Amino acid sequence: MYKTRIIEAKDKARYNKFIASHPKGHFLQLWEWGQVKNLTGWKPIALALEKDGEICAAMLILKRSLQVPLLNRCIFYAPRGPVADADNRQEHCLLFEFARQIARREGAIFLKIDPDVAVPNQAYAEILKACGFRHREAGLNFEGVQPNYVMRLDLNPESEQLLANMHQKWRYNIKLAARKGVTITQNQEQDDLKVFYTILEETAERDHFLIRGYEYFESIWEHMIKNGYARLFLAYYKDEVVAGTLAFILGDKAWYLYGASSNRHRNVMPNYLLQWEMISWAKAQGCKLYDFRGVSGDMDENNPLYGLYRFKKGFNGVLTEFIGEWDCVYQSAWYWLWTRVLPVYLGRRRSGAGQGGD
Repeated sequence: MYKTRIIEAKDKARYNKFIASHPKGHFLQLWEWGQVKNLTGWKPIALALEKDGEICAAMLILKRSLQVPLLNRCIFYAPRGPVADADNRQEHCLLFEFARQIARREGAIFLKIDPDVAVPNQAYAEILKACGFRHREAGLNFEGVQPNYVMRLDLNPESEQLLANMHQKWRYNIKLAARKGVTITQNQEQDDLKVFYTILEETAERDHFLIRGYEYFESIWEHMIKNGYARLFLAYYKDEVVAGTLAFILGDKAWYLYGASSNRHRNVMPNYLLQWEMISWAKAQGCKLYDFRGVSGDMDENNPLYGLYRFKKGFNGVLTEFIGEWDCVYQSAWYWLWTRVLPVYLGRRRSGAGQGGD
């Protein structure tokens, strides 16, 4: 017999255990990730579907209230959710129906999901359609909430074979960094997070992208690193930190999420050795998959994002395309305003305030 309920803090260990053990489990669905996002204005709501007292499907929903006068509405988003058997239509529909009940209570306009399901999978698309979802085109680059294209590495081969499978230049750069005296450390103190963030700011300025405030990374430290779901790696050269990365881990999967490199000493190739150390660490933890995260789906060498694809591909990463973003609309009129009118309004308001969005 099935039963649905909202997971409370006292049950988070059981919820996390299910997420970690499920083939579709993802760190973005962890209870702790909800606490990280709570800092940025997203209220977490963890849902579970139980069968005979055991969790069989789950979904962490992030609720965001709209900052629009006189509009008491919100949106729901389940990053890389739901965590459920991809071929079980009944469990998906039961979980989504429960989400609909919560949405009615909270005033949600729609629920957005971007499942950890790769294409082609027409059967899964049909399940989502049967549950009331519609597909949203997200483009080839990073237009979506989560990257629709990622590079992944199978960690099942032995370490020697993983190295042998890389592009020759990548193996050379890994060895060069080690030969030049670059060293990688992990198990950092929290003060090291400040060092990493300083280099991240330097990277963002050089490569022209926005980053979140330091408080966000403090929250990642508190909720993810302290609980064993993430680790900070730093690369040293001549006693100076020249690069750093944040890796996340859950069950038998690891993800490379944030990377930073100083403008100094880039010629000693610290980023190549960092990736190899993270890959080796993930394998030592029993991981079977290493996810380099986002790349562009546009392979044109003139694409400004092509260098990112080339770097990750050199480690023998395999391009994976996900099934994409799907919206379940609860309030059609408000959804139309959200997709057509509200973006224009918010864009003008932010422009007038001289600041970007979240």
